[in-house]
Amino acid sequence: MALLQCGGSLVPALREKPRLLPRSPAVSRAIHADDGFLAPKVSSRGRYEHLVSASYNLHSQTASEQLNHVSSPRFRNRRGSRFIVRAESDFYSILGVSRNASKSEIKSAYRKLARSYHPDVNKDPGAEQKFKDISNAYEVLSDDEKRAIYDKYGEAGLKGAGMGTGDYSNPFDLFESLFEGFGGMGGMGGMGGRAARNRPMQGDDETYNLVLNFKEAVFGVEKEIEITRLESCNTCDGTGAKPGTKPTTCKTCGGQGQVVSSTRTPLGIFQQVSTCNTCGGTGEFSTPCNTCGGDGRVRRTKRISLKVPAGVDSGSRLRVRSEGNSGRRGGPPGDLYVFIDVLSDPVLKRDGTNILYTCKVSYIDAILGTTVKVPTVDGMVDLKIPSGTQPGTTLVMSKKGVPLLGKSNARGDQLVRVQVEIPKRLSSDERKLIEELADLNKAQTANSRR
Repeated sequence: MALLQCGGSLVPALREKPRLLPRSPAVSRAIHADDGFLAPKVSSRGRYEHLVSASYNLHSQTASEQLNHVSSPRFRNRRGSRFIVRAESDFYSILGVSRNASKSEIKSAYRKLARSYHPDVNKDPGAEQKFKDISNAYEVLSDDEKRAIYDKYGEAGLKGAGMGTGDYSNPFDLFESLFEGFGGMGGMGGMGGRAARNRPMQGDDETYNLVLNFKEAVFGVEKEIEITRLESCNTCDGTGAKPGTKPTTCKTCGGQGQVVSSTRTPLGIFQQVSTCNTCGGTGEFSTPCNTCGGDGRVRRTKRISLKVPAGVDSGSRLRVRSEGNSGRRGGPPGDLYVFIDVLSDPVLKRDGTNILYTCKVSYIDAILGTTVKVPTVDGMVDLKIPSGTQPGTTLVMSKKGVPLLGKSNARGDQLVRVQVEIPKRLSSDERKLIEELADLNKAQTANSRR
């Protein structure tokens, strides 16, 4: 081994003569013992002189080129600056394969993980990022040239070679290219692909507010209502394209239905995938229909007959199937939801399936008993007030209440609260009779105590 004189010391020569690099605090702290580096030596003047072999490679540059770059004037003026080393992802670990795995093993591992973490299947918060990492790892390891660079220099070597993370800017493109011809998600319905974005979509639901009076809500009613909804355009048959024209590939997204926006940050380049605003995610662009403006649907008014069941109340919701807005691209229509609002009755009050009513009787009728006419939802009905009825007594009129919703043969009750009226003024004859009644009552009480 040849020895070279340097600063009063002998050091081994590594295939070519070491070169003396300028002094840099940052470099001083970055050099560690390695087979490819010569240990720094302090000269007699107390200054570091660094010896490095030019044949040692670090990523895509030689160590000497790396150190010469670090010791540029921009870094020399920043005293105390230091290297920050960030851990990079291991593509082999991401796919769960060994470093000597074959291409078929890598492909099999990717297919299995892609199915599990695709955002259309896995709704966990970190599934989409995991899916992107898996796609990025497969894209590199499935390409022989990129894999060779990665094995030798790591991810930084790919960036130094100007390859970035590959030709695929959208991880869903890679997914579609691999699963094409296998039913999309490998028999799972083709989720996440362009076909999924072009599939028929069900129309939105429509709502309608219906106001009923008290008796209509109790016994049910059939109403004819007028609704406004989106229906398929007759001019273009729901396609949204002008008749006689053919759809073309969207120039904004290149037919993918999604666009990728990249943002460069100190931590790296972040990419965000979003639906293309130009084509709405279909990947195609058509000359819009003059009637519907390209939506494939137009708003029309329609009258429908609605049967309201007995026993509904304010807040009840009725669902009318397939009477909502028309779907896109031949999709099924949505539903119509009718929300019920019931007007209150000035006499009768409702408490669930029971009806409440307050009946006023005189004190004479409460004492002697009587029969009074009481209003119900079925009409006026005679109610017997028993003799000696106390104020606040509640009498039950069985099965005069509200039918149970969905069980019209079962009904609640009408509860009648008796309110005894005491006169504030009496005639002389009435007072005389009441006084006689009071004297008689006192005599009976005295006799009962003997």
